[in-house]
Amino acid sequence: MHCLIIGKVWPEPDSTAAGRRILDIVQAFQAVGHKVSFATAARQTEHCLDLEALDVSVYAVQPNNSDFDSWIAALEPELVLFDRFMIEEQFGWRVEKACPTALRVLDTSDLHCLREARRVRLKSGGELNLYNDVALREVAAIHRSDLTLMIADYEVELLIAEFGIPERQVAYLPFWLELDEAEFKPFESRQDFMMIGSFMHPPNVDAARWFKQAIWPLIREELPQAEFHCYGAYGDRYKTEFHDPGNGFIYKGRADDALLTMQNYRVNCVPLRYGAGLKGKVFDGFQTGTPTVTTPVGAEGINGNEAWGCTISDDPETFARTAVELYTNAEGWAKVQAQGQHIARKRFSANKWLPRLPQVIETALAQMNENRKRHFTGRMLRHHQHRSTEYMSRWIEAKNR
Repeated sequence: MHCLIIGKVWPEPDSTAAGRRILDIVQAFQAVGHKVSFATAARQTEHCLDLEALDVSVYAVQPNNSDFDSWIAALEPELVLFDRFMIEEQFGWRVEKACPTALRVLDTSDLHCLREARRVRLKSGGELNLYNDVALREVAAIHRSDLTLMIADYEVELLIAEFGIPERQVAYLPFWLELDEAEFKPFESRQDFMMIGSFMHPPNVDAARWFKQAIWPLIREELPQAEFHCYGAYGDRYKTEFHDPGNGFIYKGRADDALLTMQNYRVNCVPLRYGAGLKGKVFDGFQTGTPTVTTPVGAEGINGNEAWGCTISDDPETFARTAVELYTNAEGWAKVQAQGQHIARKRFSANKWLPRLPQVIETALAQMNENRKRHFTGRMLRHHQHRSTEYMSRWIEAKNR
């Protein structure tokens, strides 16, 4: 089968969890012999993945341009995967017209409307409002798609219960890890605290800021010789704010290799106050045997019913106390490390999840025609009266001539 992925950006697996997600999907398709192509309107960066080296055909496309229609019709993919809802908005209606029999799959990366609701609640207080403007667009894209992939089980339940997405049209497909019986660096060979995350992602900026202001002074009071090292791609504009060597808070910029970097630290801090999906930085901790101290948002969707091993809290004093205890107690540190390995193997083993995507796709293809007939909401949202994005695109194209 020929699978086309239309990306929001060029994937950077070493910089973002979203980039790692695209790589996982490519590998899952290729593992069963599918041909994979990748198209995007974004510019390449010096850190993007060399997809052609992975035998992936690469194409540059433009939104609001009818040349896309003839191009994709000639390409004839049997499956088109949209990388996040705004890509479905831009290209979904074109794919439907040019390749009506292709399975249209949306990968949300995380549920954007949930992240936005949490951001607004953090900023303004009040109740969590899921029914925001982002939800109007994102949930519409989910309804229009034949299948939506979600990386967090909590978000699958939310889509079904809150937004009426049919169960047969949403699938749980988390990150997965190939965990060897590696010997991790021991407690005694590690030092200092660290955090990592792309600073193009606003929740990471907020997390670093909150940690520096509310949590690090409490840790530093107990451990005056310890340092906190803050890593992240695309964060140089925040260097003046975050780089404070006098207080042991060191901005380090991009990590050339996240895993090689993290394995030298004693504690991985994930102080997220809002967000959605699964947090790649926690999975980095699993892969390097680096225990993670985090908040409920940071742990969401990861441990399920399993114990985390240490306290999960968004209270600054509790977070700081947990981090200090983990940093100073070798026995407790080893227990949290072992529990992280247990969670990763039980819930995110590549042996379980790598074959899952082709299975889900096979089922969706078999049910596609019937599901399209039965899913009236999706049909309604594809009706011309609700396709404002299509007509806006056509207007922009005409204006650009």
